Amino acid sequence: MKKRQSPITNNWHRTALAAVLCLFGFCLIWASAAPKGKRKRPRTDERVYLVHSDELAYDMYGAVPDAQILRGKVHFTHAGSQLWCDSAYFFQEANSVKAFGHVHFKQGDTLSLKCDYADYIGAEQMMHARRNVVLKHRTQTLYTDSLDYDRLYDNAYFFEGGKLIDGKDELVSDWGEYNTATRKAAFFYDVHMRSGENIINTDSLHYDTRTRIAHVTGPSTIKSKSTVINTTDAYTNSKTNMSQLFGRSTIVDGKKTITGDSLFHYDKLKQNEGFGNVIYTDTENKNELRCDHLFYNETTGYGYATKRALMLDYSQKDTLYVHADSLKLYTFNIETDSVYRKVHAFNHVRAYRDDVQAVCDSLVFSSQDSCMTMYRDPIVWNLGRQLLGEVIHVYMNDSTVRKAEIVGQALSVEKCDEKNHFNQISSKRMDAFFTDGAIRRAEATGNVKSLYYNADQKDSVLSELNYMETDTLRMYMSAERKLQKIWASKAVGTMYPITQIPPEKYKLPEFAWFEEIRPKDKYDVFNWRGKAAGTELKAMPRIEAPLQRLE
Repeated sequence: MKKRQSPITNNWHRTALAAVLCLFGFCLIWASAAPKGKRKRPRTDERVYLVHSDELAYDMYGAVPDAQILRGKVHFTHAGSQLWCDSAYFFQEANSVKAFGHVHFKQGDTLSLKCDYADYIGAEQMMHARRNVVLKHRTQTLYTDSLDYDRLYDNAYFFEGGKLIDGKDELVSDWGEYNTATRKAAFFYDVHMRSGENIINTDSLHYDTRTRIAHVTGPSTIKSKSTVINTTDAYTNSKTNMSQLFGRSTIVDGKKTITGDSLFHYDKLKQNEGFGNVIYTDTENKNELRCDHLFYNETTGYGYATKRALMLDYSQKDTLYVHADSLKLYTFNIETDSVYRKVHAFNHVRAYRDDVQAVCDSLVFSSQDSCMTMYRDPIVWNLGRQLLGEVIHVYMNDSTVRKAEIVGQALSVEKCDEKNHFNQISSKRMDAFFTDGAIRRAEATGNVKSLYYNADQKDSVLSELNYMETDTLRMYMSAERKLQKIWASKAVGTMYPITQIPPEKYKLPEFAWFEEIRPKDKYDVFNWRGKAAGTELKAMPRIEAPLQRLE
């Protein structure tokens, strides 16, 4: 006998079947209408699940009425992460956990967090870890006592002191954060970073663990084995030991200091490069170099400066200022007791000191013998005297000029009064010897011509002019720059009373006076004024031995 179904049952089956067919058809239509190439976002399970616990208790009238009390090898999972602890309060409705004792949180294969206590909120994916917190992410390890880990934004925050270790780099600060996605960290307040022998002290530091580049902002100090850097904005690479400094930074290396708007420091090779109002100071050798672009190697002592380059030497009583288009610095016998330097200045050289001024095309200054050598139309002024020649050597002592050597087309001109009377000497070579800044003896050799005025001893009025031609001439002057005696070998000359001087005898054929070119002060060295066209020294071809030819 067949069991008969009721009409209500039949109707229910028909209705259910129709609903299923309708839903299936809708799904087909939606699937065909959905745009191709887009994947549906997977839906994450937001619930925290209890995997294991040795003991479980629930007391709705106890101290924690909403919690499941778990003890012994407690294990949770949530959204791809796992949590172990000794005991816990599990708030199932609130989807959160309070974990106690040997708390271990693990996310994937790259992140591990351990602490004594943690509060985990599943809805926010936020963990509050406290006491003896150790966060390990790849090769980085973060130690702190208070840490908040935001899984949604991959940020870990510590706010009661923390230490990050990344290989040889160690960072300590009062407050900071670390992003596990970008692997970048930020540290604030009393920040200390140690990388090998380098130590950084600042209040604000940003660190990229992938590139190992640290960016400091605000007043900061970077110390290495031999240098100390003071900066307010700098990038330093602990992998290459290179630093990029901005915001008017300073590098101190013993008694040498470099300051500039932008500096690049390569600690491994001891190289420095600066841009923008750069000042290099050597307090041991008492000199200074200023420019807008400087390169300097601390190991070799080689430096190159350009763009408004200015050298200051204050090793003597008065400061010497030398300006040129470019300056090169060479150091010899570095790190020994016999160390000395040479400065090469070239193109548009102008020098100023209270007792001596100079203009030339190129110049070499050596601290070994305090000699300044000038080339290509050099001119040197000392008080009222002007010296010209093809090459001029000026030797200095601790206070003033000691000696001057003029080689080739030598000319000495001294202004006697405001009526344009000049004492003049021309020769192939000339040596001048100074005492207390004043010339006391002069010696001229080779085709010597001289014009010298005698003055009345009572009122110092010019009374006569001596013209002389000889091969060698020696002149001796008093401290008041008056002629005491003169010596000449086989001299030929004429004496003219001051009222009977022929017009052509007032000046030698080689006479030239370049007062308008003379630097007026230390600021005037930047203003180039060269000789007018046609007043340059004549080119003297070098005498060479004739070439021999074999027949």
